Amino acid sequence: MKALVLAGGTGTRLRPFSYSMPKQLIPIVNRPVLEHVLDNVRAVGVTEAGVVVGSGERQIREAIGDGDRLGVKVTYIPQDEPLGLAHCVTIARPFLGDDDFVMYLGDNMLPDGIAEPAARFTATRPAAHVVVRKVANPQAFGVAEFGPDGTLERVVEKPRNPRSDLALIGVYFFTAAVHRAVAAIGPSARGELEITDAIQWLVDDGAEVTAAEYPGYWRDVGRVEDVLECNRRLLGGLPPRLDGSLDAASDVTGPVVVEAGARVVRSRIEGPALIGGDSVVEDSEVGPGTTVGRGCVISGTRLRDSVVMDGARLTGVAGLRDSVIGRGAVVGGHPPGGVFRLVVGDEARIETAA
Repeated sequence: MKALVLAGGTGTRLRPFSYSMPKQLIPIVNRPVLEHVLDNVRAVGVTEAGVVVGSGERQIREAIGDGDRLGVKVTYIPQDEPLGLAHCVTIARPFLGDDDFVMYLGDNMLPDGIAEPAARFTATRPAAHVVVRKVANPQAFGVAEFGPDGTLERVVEKPRNPRSDLALIGVYFFTAAVHRAVAAIGPSARGELEITDAIQWLVDDGAEVTAAEYPGYWRDVGRVEDVLECNRRLLGGLPPRLDGSLDAASDVTGPVVVEAGARVVRSRIEGPALIGGDSVVEDSEVGPGTTVGRGCVISGTRLRDSVVMDGARLTGVAGLRDSVIGRGAVVGGHPPGGVFRLVVGDEARIETAA
């Protein structure tokens, strides 16, 4: 089985970060979402992944490379414009051949892995097997509708009045039968080749299409709130580790990771938290739910439940919570008293007035 990982798209809900990086490279516990995705496909025995890329191709290539360090051979498949998920299958046909494959949206986090749906698919090999999950807003997703006997009857893309709350969450398993379906459908009203239309074509054609509810944690990291929530969730599973330095005036409580080269000076770190390699935390308090990227400087600052990306510098920020600070950003001079939320893009400079 191969993997087709979709890493195009513009990520409008993640602005300002998606102006300067593909949303698939947003860090969760200091690793790009795309790395977590490739970890999951490797864990089910997939060793070849086609990664569909758009305008962010250069940055994704720089971050992922040929996939060797992740144990997956990566082939990049350019998509000039986002013309739908089924269009991705079309342009990936030379890579996919007639092999079975898992199609995986590259901005979806499933830290519990995909072993269960992969095993179900390989055991029975239906034409398609889709992974679904109950959601509060099914009108924002492709939705699976089932008959009284539990058989999948319809798959509808973003229905105005959904008949089900079971949404397709971005992991699909296919045999080569899907290529015939993709070739048979036309663009939807929004001008895209919808994978839901291809799946429905298979159902209508009498092919076996199955679905199963995903039992583990799932998050589409399409918004800042999703990034923060997912980051907190994964931090809770990290084993504590102290590879950097901690001076005698500092205190660490709870599960905390201090990576090699990082220095904690006259500071308090309360886990779960992660301090990236070669960062300096001095005269500061870093609270739970926080990751500090690599090469950062945190000085005279209090923060919690936040993501600070590589190379950022925070100085004299009295109270920061539920914030995301972009790569190389500089924030300083924040007045004391109160807790603030900031969303700061890459390389931004914010010097707040006292």
